[in-house]
Amino acid sequence: MDADELRLQEMGYKQELSRRMGAFSNFAISFSMICVLAGGITAFPSALSAGGGLSIGIGWPVGALFAAVVALAMAQIASSFPTAGGLYHWSSILGGKGWGWATAWFNLLGLVFVVASVNFGVWDPFFKTLIAPLLGIDPAGLGWGQQTAFLAIVTASQALLNHRFPKLTTRLTDISGYLIFAIVAVLIASLLAFSKTPLEFSRLWTFTNFTGADGGAWPRSENVTMVFLVGLLLTIYTITGFDASAHTSEETHDAARVVPLGILRSVGWSALFGFLLICTFVLVIPDIQVAVGQGMGFFDAVLHILPDPLRVVLGIGIFFVNYLCALACLTSTSRMSYAFARDGGLPGSRWLKQIHPTLRTPVASIWVSAALVVLATLYGGAFLILSTACAVMLYLSYVMPTAAGLFAEGKTWTHKGPFDLKGFSKPLAALAVLGGLLLAFVGSVPPNEKVFYLVVALSLALLVAWWAGVRKLFQGPPRLDIG
Repeated sequence: MDADELRLQEMGYKQELSRRMGAFSNFAISFSMICVLAGGITAFPSALSAGGGLSIGIGWPVGALFAAVVALAMAQIASSFPTAGGLYHWSSILGGKGWGWATAWFNLLGLVFVVASVNFGVWDPFFKTLIAPLLGIDPAGLGWGQQTAFLAIVTASQALLNHRFPKLTTRLTDISGYLIFAIVAVLIASLLAFSKTPLEFSRLWTFTNFTGADGGAWPRSENVTMVFLVGLLLTIYTITGFDASAHTSEETHDAARVVPLGILRSVGWSALFGFLLICTFVLVIPDIQVAVGQGMGFFDAVLHILPDPLRVVLGIGIFFVNYLCALACLTSTSRMSYAFARDGGLPGSRWLKQIHPTLRTPVASIWVSAALVVLATLYGGAFLILSTACAVMLYLSYVMPTAAGLFAEGKTWTHKGPFDLKGFSKPLAALAVLGGLLLAFVGSVPPNEKVFYLVVALSLALLVAWWAGVRKLFQGPPRLDIG
């Protein structure tokens, strides 16, 4: 056995998935899942309709700093415990099997909502607005039925790639990593070159309270602090999903060293390229007030600055990258489902944990995850709810093992991997936990109060189920004493 398999065996598992991923592939799956060409575009109107340009120029760096703090805390734990379904194992080992069981449910549902929201973005605006007219289809004639059929077909194709073509799936997410870099660079250069709007950099730090504006995402609020905070949801929704590097730990060579770097590099590059992209949007928009009223229509208006051939090529490229983003998301979701089922944490675990004997992919987990995604997209008309719910649930699942590690470090957690924050570990963990709680609060304000109800309902359901008998039936990971 090599070091990866030996460490996995120490944690009580045998190698079942295929270790086919190197350092770039592990980075690329998180970078593709974050995909600034997905959330950076589809969630842009929600930030602009909060505090205007300041929500972009100042809000994005603040949100990215928070994401970086969480990523640093996660990277250290990932280095110690490199397993598929990482967050679930981290919480179980550091905080007990009950804490791990709850973390798994928050993470799994958050991942399902991520795939659903990204695939909804593949539909609208990218297919409906950009691709449909190229095919001679009138977007006005596309209704809920066509939307549901499109999302079901797209999700099924992503599941098929994960099931039957795992090597191709890895290659496609690798390609996606390069494409994101290239398309963002070309899009920024093209918009700046063809825009006739004078560059006013002061837009990027000018605060305008657009809450309550026609076409905006937020009801009217006179609380300046809250207006700024809701604008941060653009960054938090976009820079999420970097746990994909952790979920593919058992498919990555030298995982204890590579996975932490995959997490941090994906967050760092996404923060930089995302910032340049959305700042460009603010600078080239002729009238910010009009753009707020356009909602998602802003992006179509921005692209019409470009010559038709270039607009078509970029539109097709962005559509393809968003498809690959959701493909990476589904890969991460299925690995989380597989890892949780492996320890008996899900209904039908004996079936969900099965691995294809030759392809070495978790077939049942892939298709069940895809089915849940399609069900979630039936509510896809409320993109803001889906995107906010996934961000809140995922970041809660990120800070749960971080909080457990904060109290376990130096006590039950004494094994550190190659990536060690040393004296910065506890301060960063504390900041991550406080920020996660603030995010959960901000993500639950109107019109997203349904997110609050969902989180509370899930928490109560988990609590009742745990004390009603799950605590006796669920054994958790085979080794809880390797911290």
